[in-house]
Amino acid sequence: QDGDLKFPLESVKKLKELMDRNGHINPRMMVPMGSYSLCQEKHLPEEFRPVCKREDAPMIFRRLSLAAEDDLCEICANAACAGCF
Repeated sequence: QDGDLKFPLESVKKLKELMDRNGHINPRMMVPMGSYSLCQEKHLPEEFRPVCKREDAPMIFRRLSLAAEDDLCEICANAACAGCF
């Protein structure tokens, strides 16, 4: 979840794989490099296509990929959990 946007955990993991594989995140920057190039990725899960139309898409993708790091615990992936990202 990012704000009022909710995505399946498996889709977020796929997003992180795409970002890691293609090197879209520069650790020295707060936003991904090549801002919307991830939206051109043919393997991007369909749930993220509406995000691509938003101006803050790079930050949303970055936050979601961070949420998928370190094997996010399943309890936090549960919609009932309010303490996660």
